[in-house]
Amino acid sequence: MEVTVKAHMPGLVARVVVNEGDKVTAGQEVAVINCMKTEIQVFAQNDGVVKSILVKEWDEMEIDSPMIVLET
Repeated sequence: MEVTVKAHMPGLVARVVVNEGDKVTAGQEVAVINCMKTEIQVFAQNDGVVKSILVKEWDEMEIDSPMIVLET
Protein backbone atom coordinates (compact mmCIF):
# COMPACT_ATOMS: atom_id res chain seq x y z
CA MET A 1 0.00 0.00 0.00
CA GLU A 2 1.18 3.53 -0.70
CA VAL A 3 0.79 6.58 1.53
CA THR A 4 1.54 10.12 0.36
CA VAL A 5 3.10 12.59 2.79
CA LYS A 6 1.52 15.99 2.09
CA ALA A 7 2.39 19.55 3.02
CA HIS A 8 0.37 20.80 5.99
CA MET A 9 1.40 24.45 5.48
CA PRO A 10 2.01 26.63 2.43
CA GLY A 11 5.60 27.66 1.82
CA LEU A 12 8.84 26.62 0.14
CA VAL A 13 10.59 23.28 0.55
CA ALA A 14 13.67 24.10 2.64
CA ARG A 15 15.05 20.56 2.49
CA VAL A 16 14.16 16.90 2.11
CA VAL A 17 15.91 14.83 4.78
CA VAL A 18 15.26 11.34 3.37
CA ASN A 19 16.30 9.55 0.19
CA GLU A 20 14.48 7.03 -1.97
CA GLY A 21 14.83 3.58 -0.41
CA ASP A 22 15.18 4.88 3.17
CA LYS A 23 13.13 3.18 5.88
CA VAL A 24 11.11 5.64 7.96
CA THR A 25 8.98 5.29 11.06
CA ALA A 26 5.78 7.10 11.97
CA GLY A 27 6.65 10.49 13.42
CA GLN A 28 10.06 10.69 11.72
CA GLU A 29 10.96 13.99 10.04
CA VAL A 30 11.05 13.61 6.25
CA ALA A 31 11.16 17.22 5.04
CA VAL A 32 11.14 20.84 6.15
CA ILE A 33 8.97 23.67 4.79
CA ASN A 34 9.98 27.31 5.13
CA CYS A 35 6.94 29.49 5.81
CA MET A 36 7.49 33.20 6.49
CA LYS A 37 11.10 32.62 7.66
CA THR A 38 9.98 29.83 10.00
CA GLU A 39 11.03 26.23 9.40
CA ILE A 40 8.21 23.72 9.87
CA GLN A 41 8.94 20.01 10.01
CA VAL A 42 6.97 17.50 7.95
CA PHE A 43 6.64 14.04 9.50
CA ALA A 44 5.79 10.59 8.13
CA GLN A 45 2.39 9.43 9.33
CA ASN A 46 3.18 5.74 8.84
CA ASP A 47 6.11 3.34 8.94
CA GLY A 48 7.38 2.51 5.47
CA VAL A 49 10.03 2.83 2.79
CA VAL A 50 10.46 6.00 0.71
CA LYS A 51 9.25 5.01 -2.75
CA SER A 52 9.55 8.40 -4.45
CA ILE A 53 10.31 12.03 -3.63
CA LEU A 54 8.05 14.41 -5.53
CA VAL A 55 9.69 17.69 -4.48
CA LYS A 56 13.08 19.40 -4.38
CA GLU A 57 14.46 22.43 -2.54
CA TRP A 58 12.64 25.71 -3.24
CA ASP A 59 9.53 24.04 -4.68
CA GLU A 60 6.44 25.99 -3.67
CA MET A 61 3.94 24.06 -1.56
CA GLU A 62 0.26 24.64 -0.93
CA ILE A 63 -1.71 22.89 1.81
CA ASP A 64 -2.07 19.18 0.87
CA SER A 65 0.54 19.33 -1.92
CA PRO A 66 2.03 15.81 -2.30
CA MET A 67 5.68 15.61 -1.23
CA ILE A 68 6.82 12.03 -0.62
CA VAL A 69 5.33 8.60 -1.40
CA LEU A 70 5.87 5.82 1.14
CA GLU A 71 5.42 2.10 0.52
CA THR A 72 3.83 0.76 3.73
